[in-house]
Amino acid sequence: MRKAGPLVYLTLSGAIVLSAFPLYWLFVIASRSNDVVGDWPPPLLPGSHLFGNVSRLFAAEDANFLKGMANSAIASLAVTVSVVFFSTLAGFAFAKLRFRGKNFLLMIILATMMIPVQMGIIPLYMIMVKLGWEDRLQAVIVPFLVSAFGVFLMRQYAERAVPDELIEAARMDGCHTFRIYWTVVLPALRPGAAVLALFTFMGTWNEFLWPLAVLESDNPTVQFSLNQLSTSYYTDYTLMFSGALVATLPLLAVFAVSGRQIIGGIMEGAVKA
Repeated sequence: MRKAGPLVYLTLSGAIVLSAFPLYWLFVIASRSNDVVGDWPPPLLPGSHLFGNVSRLFAAEDANFLKGMANSAIASLAVTVSVVFFSTLAGFAFAKLRFRGKNFLLMIILATMMIPVQMGIIPLYMIMVKLGWEDRLQAVIVPFLVSAFGVFLMRQYAERAVPDELIEAARMDGCHTFRIYWTVVLPALRPGAAVLALFTFMGTWNEFLWPLAVLESDNPTVQFSLNQLSTSYYTDYTLMFSGALVATLPLLAVFAVSGRQIIGGIMEGAVKA
């Protein structure tokens, strides 16, 4: 294989700068005061007001930011664990088990991915009203416990990652189907499951439209709380940027902890494809 030339490194360096600059700019504005936000040329170095702005953020009663962070953490973790479990289980079934109507059921699952999320908000809200779940955290958890995309992704991954001979050997050793899934299939799906977990956690954490429809300001998610910061008569940009910075930290932490396994799963899937 040929070695990368200077142009490749220059291109990659430019891509890194363009990707990281919005986060840096977020940090710069979050550490400044409002009187310099509109200056030209804009400030490019961090200021000394970061901790003061973060303190004001958590003290803002209208935003209820601390509760929003806690609600988003609970919802994101619950949805992620559920989606990974059911998606790997269903993906294993669709990829390796034989049962009547398998292809038809898979087509139904894939068809649900073609329906825009916005079209389901009204009927889903009516169901939440019938159940009495308005302004309750389970309203943003239960409807998303299973993902059609996750089932399809794990089905494709299991098709290549789990040899049929390994499953037959486990059956000959006396393993029942769920034990085969738990001890044989799930470890093999771990890299793909890590990718799915990251996407699910990020999607749930960043979800805005559905929490805005079903929750109230006294029981928000983090994106709802960020929206509350911009609905007042006077827009405090440093407070908004501080909230966006704090809301981004959990996502960066998740990626830092599991980034190597996630990248390994993506690369493994690319090589097998």
